[in-house]
Amino acid sequence: MKQSVKITKESGLILEGGGMRGIFTIGVLDNFMDRGIRFPYIIGVSAGACNALSYMSNQRGRAKFSNIDMMEKYHYIGIGKLLTKGNIMDFDLLFHKLPEEIYPYDYNALARSSERLEIVTTNCLTGEANYFEEKNDPKRVIDIVKASSSLPFVCPLTYVDGIPMADGGVADSLPIERAISQGVTKPVIVLTRNKGYRKPAKKTRIPFFMYRKYPKLKEAIRNRNSIYNKQIELIERMEEEGNAIVIRPQRPIEVDRMERDTAKLLALYQEGYDCAAQITFEKE
Repeated sequence: MKQSVKITKESGLILEGGGMRGIFTIGVLDNFMDRGIRFPYIIGVSAGACNALSYMSNQRGRAKFSNIDMMEKYHYIGIGKLLTKGNIMDFDLLFHKLPEEIYPYDYNALARSSERLEIVTTNCLTGEANYFEEKNDPKRVIDIVKASSSLPFVCPLTYVDGIPMADGGVADSLPIERAISQGVTKPVIVLTRNKGYRKPAKKTRIPFFMYRKYPKLKEAIRNRNSIYNKQIELIERMEEEGNAIVIRPQRPIEVDRMERDTAKLLALYQEGYDCAAQITFEKE
């Protein structure tokens, strides 16, 4: 169904994570870039943060390349990586070789951009979400987005400014309240699950030997599902009241968080592109 949105100084773009399900978001963002659609404020979590970086630098196609073309060539996700490197993803490839050599990231374009970008991480000491903005220090940019993408249990903790961090989705998967606190009254929210999706109500069980030094992180992981479900309920209520535009897959998706089937990824990318195309944007 076609919708019309006016972009004002109170507009904001919120990008959910979801691992390889984020290819849906990439389709949305490529459509936005094709049409010159920009938002004054963007906030991204995990894969959403990674994809937001290419949107900020206006490098159309870069995120698709890293999620589909590179997957075919390098197979950078899998249990084998976890067993051999202690990380289910090849972070060296994704956060160093990719932006430095394979498909250089345009840090100058990021520094020049007028839009704000906040990236969400989870502070392992407090169990709370931290929100970072960085445009001028390439190393710190990578530190922040790497931390935002460090999935519990299958990725090592990473550090930002010397503080241990984990995936932003642990503490704030859908940062709608953060966006509102930053003055956003007209959010466009890109989800990577279909309407009606909820996480299991039960608390996540954590092996006793995991994160023993970080009890507040463990508690945040246990409570993640219930917080996520409350955030989804808020988003759906805002959508029904006409106070938010939500772009999401139209049916339960077949793409797993660690999906490596490029045909499935391409189909989900196209769905994201087509869903975004249904929205008409007007500038203030």
